[in-house]
Amino acid sequence: MLLPYSLIRPIFFSLDAETVHDFTLKTLKLTQNTLWSRLLLSQPLVHDPLSLMGLQFPNRVGLAAGMDKNASAIDAFAAMGFGHVEVGTVTPLPQVGNPKPRVFRLQEANALINRLGFNNKGLDVFLENVQKARFKNHLSYNHIPMVLGLNIGKNALTPIENATQDYLQALESVYPHADYVTVNISSPNTKNLRTLQSDEALDALMGALAEKRERLRSRIGKRVPLLIKIAPDLDHAQINLLANTFKKHCPTDHSAKQGDWGIICSNTTLSRNGVEGLASSKESGGLSGAPLFNSSNAVLAQLRQAIGEHFPILGVGGIMTAQDAKIKIENGADMVQIYSGLIYKGPKLVHEISSTLKELGS
Repeated sequence: MLLPYSLIRPIFFSLDAETVHDFTLKTLKLTQNTLWSRLLLSQPLVHDPLSLMGLQFPNRVGLAAGMDKNASAIDAFAAMGFGHVEVGTVTPLPQVGNPKPRVFRLQEANALINRLGFNNKGLDVFLENVQKARFKNHLSYNHIPMVLGLNIGKNALTPIENATQDYLQALESVYPHADYVTVNISSPNTKNLRTLQSDEALDALMGALAEKRERLRSRIGKRVPLLIKIAPDLDHAQINLLANTFKKHCPTDHSAKQGDWGIICSNTTLSRNGVEGLASSKESGGLSGAPLFNSSNAVLAQLRQAIGEHFPILGVGGIMTAQDAKIKIENGADMVQIYSGLIYKGPKLVHEISSTLKELGS
């Protein structure tokens, strides 16, 4: 039985956005794996299996990074029926992020602006929480377990020229515990981070990550795909350069979409198209939610065309309905992730999207 989100949303939306977010995560952490969680949050997992990057996903709907930065409520989100959950972004050292207030709702547009700045408790707390997660122990017969992605970033005080070292340190720490690892180089709230999307910087970073991964694979005996999360604020030339860099680092035979790399398209946007004149629209930070939908789709479609049909892409940005998710797939995504849609629509959106995508694939 799912708690009717329409009953509690007006209360939540009457309070400060970040305060509600923190309260919700604390509540989910305390109640996950309890009778309360089963009664109030759980809904049936839609079985729509997909093989991607050598992983078996139970369905094509995931939770985007940023919702659970410290990996404290993995089991609670698993109970909502996600096929995969991505937690983080985590940085090597704890950091408080940017000054408050730093999260703003634009309710008229089903949108959010945040300038959190990778606030998190660091790798030690993050990995302790990951290891406590029990979602893979609660499977009924013949079910495919939910996939867990761990999202890594650089510390704000680390100079951009030393960013690779932060990513390598984080990769080494999270690698044994991840089904896949996402490298976040596209948050608009960490100074100069998006410069890592340039062709030379991305080429160097991917090369260093690939070398580190091979050493980890040999030592640990586990294969973990890497995904790069990109921004929606890219022009046609930048998208082509990105695609060429990715193709350089990927095997030529990618026909089954089972390679070691993938892309998440996309992060939040610096644009304010669609929210002009609304309260808080001039706040700095990344815009997410419905206004991001068209621009993220445009980048997604161009990226798919530039990189070819055989490269794994996860589509995220502005998905507020099951139809929105269907359009992401039609624009070239293999799977989708949601964030703002969960905040505005509630957990039922997970089941609605996964059911619709199952029908699309049947």
